[in-house]
Amino acid sequence: MIEILFSPVNFALTLLVLVLVAYWLISIIGGLDFEIDFDVDVDIDADIDISSGLDATSIEDIANIEVNKEDVVNKRRQPLKWWQIFLIYFNFVGLPFMFTLTSFIFIWWIISVVSTSFFNLYETNLGFVIMVLSFIPALFITKIFTSPFKSFFSKFNKDGDAPVDFIGREGTSLSSISADKMGNAEVIIDGNPYSIYIKSENGEPIAYNENFLIIRNSPTKSYYYVQSYKNNY
Repeated sequence: MIEILFSPVNFALTLLVLVLVAYWLISIIGGLDFEIDFDVDVDIDADIDISSGLDATSIEDIANIEVNKEDVVNKRRQPLKWWQIFLIYFNFVGLPFMFTLTSFIFIWWIISVVSTSFFNLYETNLGFVIMVLSFIPALFITKIFTSPFKSFFSKFNKDGDAPVDFIGREGTSLSSISADKMGNAEVIIDGNPYSIYIKSENGEPIAYNENFLIIRNSPTKSYYYVQSYKNNY
């Protein structure tokens, strides 16, 4: 087994698995908070189902993402780039990044080790081909495996606490929005800053750095309808 795991074909994946195991052990034992941010860099300038969470600057802040062909093409003025669709479709966006990455690497490693061992190819050129091609089924198995966890992680914020009730809170817009355009915003509760996604309740413009009042949650519970603070007084 050691010979198979550390054979030329499987060595790289085995090393990655060991690194990830060390990462999780350090995180659990030391209580360290490793944050991996991935800039999805998507300009939300259209009528879009935000359940896809496409206006994100941090993977940790996005939840319950599910994008289909209609979401990408029909509801957007500018289609997503291929790598953005890739990340979203295979749940690298929508779940904690390290959770999905660990699941993917482990599944890829299992497929490669079992396949090359069964066919006795772990020291051959054909074994390298099998290892590389295992990347594809590993992606789909990862999607199937991680999808049920979306509803679980959506019930927690990035610190693992119960979700905060934002309705009726005041916040500050971090982008200019109007009509159906989405934007980022910051809400400070008990001294803790929270990043949320907002849309104007009545379509009226809300400028950058303008204060607003959170009126209600969206049907998908992924963003909030807000109204300019000055319009309420």
